[in-house]
Amino acid sequence: MAEKFERHRQPWRADEIQKLHTLAKKGMALKAIAKALTRSEESVKDRAKLDGLSIAKLH
Repeated sequence: MAEKFERHRQPWRADEIQKLHTLAKKGMALKAIAKALTRSEESVKDRAKLDGLSIAKLH
């Protein structure tokens, strides 16, 4: 069963976006970034795509 995320459909805050950019540039995996931001992998993937970021797929 997937982890339950309490922040379902919450808008992204500026500090979260900043952190996403930082972690993605460091080459962190999608799963690790999602956990660090307490967001679903799908949400992180969608936001990264929106911002033109590439995220490492594997651990």
